Amino acid sequence: MKWGDERRGRRPVAGGDTVGRLRRAFSAGQKTRGNRPAHPEHFCSLVPSCLSVAALFLVACVSAPSTDEHDHVHETWSVTALGERFEVFPEIDALAEGHTAMVHTHVTRLDDFSPLAQGTVEIVLVDGSGEQVFRADQPVAPGIFDIEVTARRAGEADLLFRIDDGAGIEEISAGPIRVGTEDHAEDLLRAPSLPAGSDRGEPVAFLKEQQWQGGFETVWVKEGRLARSVAGVASFRPPAGGESTITAQVDGVVQPPAGARSWPFVGRRVERNDPLFRVVPLVAAERSLATLEGELEALATELESARSRSSRLRELLALEAVSDREVEDAGVRARMLEARHRAAERDLESARASREGGADSAGISPRAPFSGRVAAVTTTPGATVAAGDALARLVRTDVVWIEVALPPQDARRLMDAGLRGLVLDDPESGSVRVDGDLSLVSVSPELSPRTGTVTVLLEAPGIAGTGFALGSTVAAQVLMAGDESGIVVPASAVVDDGGVPIVFLQLGGEDFQRQTVTVLGRQGDRVLVGGLVPGQRLVTRGGDAIRRSSLMASGEAHGHVH
Repeated sequence: MKWGDERRGRRPVAGGDTVGRLRRAFSAGQKTRGNRPAHPEHFCSLVPSCLSVAALFLVACVSAPSTDEHDHVHETWSVTALGERFEVFPEIDALAEGHTAMVHTHVTRLDDFSPLAQGTVEIVLVDGSGEQVFRADQPVAPGIFDIEVTARRAGEADLLFRIDDGAGIEEISAGPIRVGTEDHAEDLLRAPSLPAGSDRGEPVAFLKEQQWQGGFETVWVKEGRLARSVAGVASFRPPAGGESTITAQVDGVVQPPAGARSWPFVGRRVERNDPLFRVVPLVAAERSLATLEGELEALATELESARSRSSRLRELLALEAVSDREVEDAGVRARMLEARHRAAERDLESARASREGGADSAGISPRAPFSGRVAAVTTTPGATVAAGDALARLVRTDVVWIEVALPPQDARRLMDAGLRGLVLDDPESGSVRVDGDLSLVSVSPELSPRTGTVTVLLEAPGIAGTGFALGSTVAAQVLMAGDESGIVVPASAVVDDGGVPIVFLQLGGEDFQRQTVTVLGRQGDRVLVGGLVPGQRLVTRGGDAIRRSSLMASGEAHGHVH
């Protein structure tokens, strides 16, 4: 268990106010602790006009030596105790034998860093004679429990907190303390602070009420491992041969394919050889329907006559009344007339389809050359198109090629080390890692004169499930074989302070320290940094808010926090 002590000023044992609390109220705009009724100890914190006068008065009381041997000065102090489920931050008045002290206790849930809204909190003093338990059954405000502690015995004791939120009880140790006597005060807390950083700047105050507004989180700094990687810009495109433009093969009118339930639309899934459209060939516009119908009728009459003559000649050939050549010529003429008749029928059907909107089964149906999705549709039902006009565009999505622009030296490192994976930075949903069947297709043999990079081509089956559309461009880290060890933190912990990467370390419940770090590597939402050591308490969410708070407190509108 780790904890941190914070001195909150000095105050007389009896009467008066807490200098530390007034100082914080003054700097934070008179922070109010819950909804407690007015009390002499808190009166000046409720009256703005009295604030600075009361603070000066109490500082004078602290500084001036006492003439009464019983009027000794005790310290108000606080401790930060961290358990598995809760963080406890009590502000404790001086503890003396037989004296009732107020313990203003802040309890935070560590699963979501929200205030404990309901439950019980117990303060336990444990010494050689047993336990002394003091309890609050409900908060005075969410997360704030006021507990009155009247220590029965002076001397050393262990300070414990027991928290019951209805889901279980957690006991958190805050370390050894010393309970003083009425006429003799000693140091009340003997415990190490939460580890500080190397910058050694002034602590930055960020109150519990600010932390509980949301977007705040802390974790212990730990060592970890990060895969070696190179960073670049990735773009998505179909694989070679995975994009096809569907065109009209003849001049004609575009209709839905026979039996189709809907017109092709963008995003529609199609299988190989599925008909996409039907193009009904056009008939010359100067030929009317009546002309075409007349030609068809004339050809039908000629065809009937030719068939009859061919049949009669075959009968006469059996009687040796005609030659074989005559029979053959009659058969050829009948077949030619049959072909002309079929063509005339198609012309008439096409003319009716184009001029009257009639449905028919004639036409040519362009088909999908592979399974994929429709990326674009450039025509509408009934539109007249010329041979070669684009009707739609089809792309494969089962396999995607990813082009990553890398500096030449990074491309060589990747070729030497080997491909391990890919991390794509989605600005909305966060990082997406691609592993599995990812493979290196090729490395461009030339340098781009515009960007000074070479293109590395990766193939990723099934990448469509990640939500990236073809044509997308995102930042990416190409993972290589091998790991780098060190301090790995969430990327959200690193704050840009005017171009300088910094983090904030928690020194106590409401005290934080600015710490400069060096970014050694980045992999999606994790960062390898220098400047931290294991065991420190790191702010992973809310660093920007702490920085703004420190700028406002120091009166700086711009620049770094020094």
